[in-house]
Amino acid sequence: MSQTAVQAPGGDVSVPFLERAEHGHFIDGQIVLTSAGRTFDARNPSNGDLLARVAQGDEADIDRAVAAARAAFEGPWSEWTPYQRQALLYRLHDAIDRNWEELARIEALDMGQPISRTRMGKAASLRMILFFAAQAANIAGETLQNGMPGDVTTMTLKAPVGVIGGIIPWNGPLGSQWWILGAVLATGCTAVLKPAEEASLSVLRVAELLHETGVPAGVINVVAGPGRVVGSHLAAHPDVDRIAFTGSTETGRKIIEASKGTIKKLQLELGGKSPDIIFADADLDKAVPGATMGVFANSGQICFAGTRVFVQRPIVEEFCKRVAEFVQTLKIGDSLDEEAVLGPLISQKQLDQVMDYIKVGREEGARLVTGGERIGGDLSDGFFVAPTVFADVRNDMRIAQEEIFGPVMSIIPFDTVEEAIALGNDIEYGLGGAVWSRDISTALKVVKGIHTGTMWVNCYGLIDPLVGFGGTKLSGYGAKGGKAHLDTYLYTKCVYING
Repeated sequence: MSQTAVQAPGGDVSVPFLERAEHGHFIDGQIVLTSAGRTFDARNPSNGDLLARVAQGDEADIDRAVAAARAAFEGPWSEWTPYQRQALLYRLHDAIDRNWEELARIEALDMGQPISRTRMGKAASLRMILFFAAQAANIAGETLQNGMPGDVTTMTLKAPVGVIGGIIPWNGPLGSQWWILGAVLATGCTAVLKPAEEASLSVLRVAELLHETGVPAGVINVVAGPGRVVGSHLAAHPDVDRIAFTGSTETGRKIIEASKGTIKKLQLELGGKSPDIIFADADLDKAVPGATMGVFANSGQICFAGTRVFVQRPIVEEFCKRVAEFVQTLKIGDSLDEEAVLGPLISQKQLDQVMDYIKVGREEGARLVTGGERIGGDLSDGFFVAPTVFADVRNDMRIAQEEIFGPVMSIIPFDTVEEAIALGNDIEYGLGGAVWSRDISTALKVVKGIHTGTMWVNCYGLIDPLVGFGGTKLSGYGAKGGKAHLDTYLYTKCVYING
C-alpha cells in the first residue's frame, strides 16, 4: 500500500521512512498504533498516490501522550541544566543537518512543496535550532529593589510552564514545528504535538530523530488525527498548560473556546490577507519578482502571503504586464521535479476552494490577467492551479478581503500614500505587509501607518528568529522569535527573602 520509490522526472527516489505501510503516533519514546485501530491515508498531492497510512488518533491517545509529557516534565528532564539542554540542541542541529535530504523528500511528497523549496528550508530550520540553543543559556530573572522595611531581598525567577500543546499547520510542518520544539527544549518544558492530517509524516520522522539523538522519552510526543477530535481534546485538556497554534482564524477561535475552561495562555498565528504596496518610484526589477513570489511561493499557501497588491496608478498597466511575463518563467511541476518552482495545492478540498474564489473574482468583475484554470496534461492527477492574477480589483471584493490560501493575486490601484495606508488597513487581518519605494521617508510612513505585525521594505517574507514576527487583529497574538517567544513557555516567579 505504501510506495518505497516514487517516480519523478529525476528518476526513482528511495525514501526509507515510507517503506512502512503504516505510521503510528510517537508517544513516550515509542511508535504507538492507535488503540482504536483506525488510520487515514497520506497521499501525494502531485498525483494522488498513496504514500502510507497513518494512525488516526482519538482522545485516549491524547490522554496517553499528555500523561507521558507530564511524567517527563516532573522526572529527570526537570534536572537538566541549561548547558545540557543547549548541548542537546546542538546535537539536534547536527542530526537534522545530516538527515535533511530524507526530511526534505518526505515533506515534498507529503505536502507538495517542490523539492527545491524544501531543500532551501534547511538553512532556516538550522538557524532556528541555533537560536533556541542560545536562548537555553540566557533565561534569567531579575534582582529587584523593594520598598519594605528591614533586610528583605527580592528577585524574580523564570520557570518552565509545563506541558505545551502544539498544533501545527499543513503548509510547511517540517520547518514550522521548530518554533515549538526549539522553545520546549530550550526552556525545559515538554510537548504533545498535533500535526495536520494533510501533512503528518515529516513531524513523525523528526520525533524519531529527536529520540535517537538523545531527547528523553516523553519530552516530545506526536499524535496525528483530525483536529475536531485530537486538536480539540488537546486544547481543552486539563493537564496541558499552554497551547501554541498556527492555522486559520476560524480554527483559532475554536482553540480559544476549547482553552477557556482551563484558562490556558495561547500563542496564535492565524490567517492573513497581507497588503503589498508598490509605489511608482519602486525598482520594478526587484518589486515584480518580489511581490509575485510574495503571493505564489508555496503555491500561495502561506499565512502572510501578500495577496493584496496595491499598485500606484501610473504604473498599474506596466506592473500587470511584467507580472504576467514573470509568471510564465515559473515552472510548475511534480514536487520531486528538480526544476519545479511551484507545486500542487495540498488537497482536492483546497483546490476546490481556490477554484471557487477564481470564479467569484470573475463574477465580481475583476479582470483576469493570467491563469485562472486547473492545470491538466501530465499534471492532471494532482491538485495544480495556474498562478492567477486579477487586475481592476476593488478592496471590498471577496477576493480582496477573504483568505484564499492559494496562488491568486489581486492588484488594486491607489493614488496617494494616505490612500494606500487606508486601503491596506481596511481588512480584519494584520499578519504581514510590505512597501516598495526608493523614497525611505515614504516607506517609513507606510511602515508606521499599516496596522500589522510584520512589515518588509523592498523585500518580502524574510524571517529571522533573532528578530521574530507576529500578528495583530484577527491574525492572532504571541510572538514567534525574539525574546518574547520564550515567555510563552515560561512563567515568572516572584521571590521574597527575609534576612
